[in-house]
Amino acid sequence: MKIEAAVLRGASATYAIEPVELAPPGPGQVLVRIVGAGFCHTDMLPRTPGFMARPPLITGHEGAGIVEEVGPGVTGIAPGAHVVLSFDSCGACRNCLGGHPAYCEHFLRLNLTGSGREGAGLDGDGPATDRHGQPVAARWFGQSSFATHALASARSIVEVDEDLPLELLGPLGCGVQTGAGSILLALRAGAGSSVVVFGAGGVGLSAVMAARVAGAATIVAVDLHESRLSLARELGATATVHGGDDIVARLRELTRGGTQYALDTTGNPAVISTAVDALRPTGTVGLVGSPSRPLTLSPAALTQGKNVKGILEGDAVPQLFIPQLLELWRQGRFPFDRLVRTYPLSAINEAERDSVAGTTIKPVLLPGS
Repeated sequence: MKIEAAVLRGASATYAIEPVELAPPGPGQVLVRIVGAGFCHTDMLPRTPGFMARPPLITGHEGAGIVEEVGPGVTGIAPGAHVVLSFDSCGACRNCLGGHPAYCEHFLRLNLTGSGREGAGLDGDGPATDRHGQPVAARWFGQSSFATHALASARSIVEVDEDLPLELLGPLGCGVQTGAGSILLALRAGAGSSVVVFGAGGVGLSAVMAARVAGAATIVAVDLHESRLSLARELGATATVHGGDDIVARLRELTRGGTQYALDTTGNPAVISTAVDALRPTGTVGLVGSPSRPLTLSPAALTQGKNVKGILEGDAVPQLFIPQLLELWRQGRFPFDRLVRTYPLSAINEAERDSVAGTTIKPVLLPGS
């Protein structure tokens, strides 16, 4: 079928809205008409030299929409269903079977190659071709949702109630899920605990809201943008700190000797080192931002039982966790919609610039606009 998609044709190129021919859904696939798709910093990874997914490529991995067709072997999902799309997983490896699909043994291949296979996958047998009949990678995170339609893996589908604002739900599939799941599932912050969140973007502010849901007594947000710190206070932070070179003493003061939990969303090694230094004995730092450079810690950094934990997708099972977040939203306890600003799909380059500049916390692209 003919669709329109935002195609990235080079690491330094802007997105171009192009006609694309999309194949019908194959085994284990679902055709979804995209209503809204969140823009995430992960969608910029194909701009990194040497990255495993190479243009031409359709990115987008926070899609939400309406099922139009299901492929062979797909059960439990019917045309007309309202759905959120999350990450892909195999469903058969030890981690998937153990309830940790975010740590699927095939996660990189399924989500970050752009094709579901090793390499770029532009060998002519992919699901999408351009107007010249040339292949376009269209399996980014099992969905490639910066388009009017996406072929999604049935494993990534989360059905939601039809009365929900579908155009706003896409970010639940990755960024919001990652921030909230990191606090509630991976770190398991509890009532009365202390939490410091480094970076008040979409992931960080979702973590702040989740810490409030968890009943944390002290919730500190650290960022360089005062506007984001102000929003963090509105969303549940009990204190905020403007990031800098020497904030450990202030963080220890606010958390009465050190925080039990810290979450880094920046990937900046200097920030991660600060997070470790701000821990109390037995405290844990969760890392959701991929370090931009090698991370070096002092020999004594992890003494006194301190821990560093890598986290993917909040260690969530999307089909269980996303409905829980939506119920919290209905109750007014998890207002993730306050992070969202919408753009037409044709304004994807503006949305990317605003995301990089920090002027928009969570851009959501609307293909129908």
